[in-house]
Amino acid sequence: MKAVRRSEAKHYPLPGRDWFLYIGPENSSARHLTVSVSVFPPGSKPAGHVHEAEEETVYVVSGHGRLVTPEATADLEPGVAVFIPIGTHHATESDGPEPLEMVCVFGPPIVPDGYERGHGGQGA
Repeated sequence: MKAVRRSEAKHYPLPGRDWFLYIGPENSSARHLTVSVSVFPPGSKPAGHVHEAEEETVYVVSGHGRLVTPEATADLEPGVAVFIPIGTHHATESDGPEPLEMVCVFGPPIVPDGYERGHGGQGA
């Protein structure tokens, strides 16, 4: 078993958000998924991205905004979960007034900083 606090999670500052890696192959015996948290400050609207090899499910913990794909837009508020299939371009927008915070689960595991190098990506 592995328990990780926010203060122990690896922090990745990404465009328009902070991404915290909680559980994945990098720090545990997990081999089939990555669990992380993305925090978007109020008003954040970073450019979208695509995960070429990973599906992603996000669960909104706090805040409000939207997850936008070419096919649809999902309104985000606490208690909402959204599934993002492999290869789907998606962008997250945070409306405020508080940060938009989402738990993000990837399968297979994501390569941290990978989408910036063209190998997948992280954090909605």
